Amino acid sequence: MRRKDREIIEFEKVISIIDACECCRLGLVDDNEAYIVPMNFGYEVINDTITLYFHCARKGRKIDILSKQRKGSFEMDTKHYLMEGQIGCDFSYLYQCVIGKGKIELLDSEEEKLYGLQQIMKHYTKKDNWNYESKMVDMIYVLKFLVEEWSCKEHRA
Repeated sequence: MRRKDREIIEFEKVISIIDACECCRLGLVDDNEAYIVPMNFGYEVINDTITLYFHCARKGRKIDILSKQRKGSFEMDTKHYLMEGQIGCDFSYLYQCVIGKGKIELLDSEEEKLYGLQQIMKHYTKKDNWNYESKMVDMIYVLKFLVEEWSCKEHRA
């Protein structure tokens, strides 16, 4: 990281930033072209390893890409605040962000999908005991993103 003064390395702070994020951008490569899509997400931490969960349709560009390769990247950010100045060069933007890369699995069994969906709902509602219609669960995939590397940055006043 170029700006070491903005780097966050304390794992618990990284998790608190992830928890504050509302959207995660999933990055994939499609025939040498970047494909980035904003997604709702959930996460869990086991033994200092972060796993992200996303849900998506069973057909579409993401699934086409993931049928060819299972590597991806992600970016999420929060706490945006514009610091104003007297001239353009005095302006700055405060934020927190986490980026990373890893491997993606497509979860297809009902049990695995329900687990991932619970993590997504828990992220947004702080509850993890939701019920789902089997018909709806059958219509989706849940993506399990195993984070292999991450970095975290904060620009604060």
